[in-house]
Amino acid sequence: MTVREITSCLEQWAPLAYAEDFDNVGLLVGDLDQKIERALIAHDAIETVIDEAIKEKCNLIICFHPIIFQGLKRITSSTYVERAVAKAIKNDIAIYALHTALDVQLYGVNKGLADALQLSKRKVLVPAKGSLLKLNTYVPHAHLKTVQEALFAAGAGALGNYAECSFSSEGAGSFVPLEGSTAYVGKKGERHIEPETKLQVVLPKHYKNKVLSALQLAHPYETVAYELSVLENIRTDLGMGCLGQLPKPMGEQDFLEGLKNILDTPTLRYSGFLGKKIERVALLGGSGSFAIDAAKHQNADVFITADLKYHDFFKGENTILLIDAGHYESEQFTKKIILEFLSKNFANFAFISSKTDTNPVHYF
Repeated sequence: MTVREITSCLEQWAPLAYAEDFDNVGLLVGDLDQKIERALIAHDAIETVIDEAIKEKCNLIICFHPIIFQGLKRITSSTYVERAVAKAIKNDIAIYALHTALDVQLYGVNKGLADALQLSKRKVLVPAKGSLLKLNTYVPHAHLKTVQEALFAAGAGALGNYAECSFSSEGAGSFVPLEGSTAYVGKKGERHIEPETKLQVVLPKHYKNKVLSALQLAHPYETVAYELSVLENIRTDLGMGCLGQLPKPMGEQDFLEGLKNILDTPTLRYSGFLGKKIERVALLGGSGSFAIDAAKHQNADVFITADLKYHDFFKGENTILLIDAGHYESEQFTKKIILEFLSKNFANFAFISSKTDTNPVHYF
């Protein structure tokens, strides 16, 4: 097994194209063609996790948080990041990080907590923008079906619960083949009018290169005319956070006590009881203060996230219960989710869940 085989599968599940611009995801250390014997699934690839990988004879670490987040100007032993990276390189251990590429998947980071809360009717809390593209191209009538089928096979035409969606309109294209051209139709130096079909398809952003390659291969013209634009339309299956329904309404105190048990945490920070039942739950693992307004707009009774600042707790405006569950605590199910996905797709390969507790926060 190679790093490429494993990470290619991961990127079908959590395409890197949807990671946030500030993030640093993908292969951080190692070579895609590196042979892998065993892989360790971890939350963070800190030095103690590298030690665990060495002990377990794992030469790939698949982690949630990227150990290299900002640029490294040197690799010495002066910081925890440099020590971890240096030790991984010295021991031929590759490191691959998912982070926000997995955050935006409806059944990604938030799945574990949503499952534990038994949430139903789940949907994305903050839908991703700019995740859909529209392709316009112009095809001679006789080749329409061939080009259309090639685009569909490459992933174009997917829209919600529908596949192979497209729109066609008839027209005429004109061009003059110049010296050096190898024209499909027409004579050099003469304007040619060709009956054409304008073909329009929508495609997920991460299929862009694959779809354009398929267009070039299937189209009969030497130079293919096309337009590609970003749509304002949103995908309901892609974005930050999760919104769902509890099996039955719960009192606020009972809900907090149940959440503490699920997360196995000694404390929760919250904005104060409002004296109403909890039924509609919004959650966003990790730092999620930016989604408070979205949770309110979606009429959630409670919003569970982490890293809320003092003034963030005022933003509930006495309409929603805000809970800061802790950064690690709110994301702690991620290892299990990654392990389950990989074990399902590579039944005969050894994936090991890290036993190292990488939570840097302790409670007294």
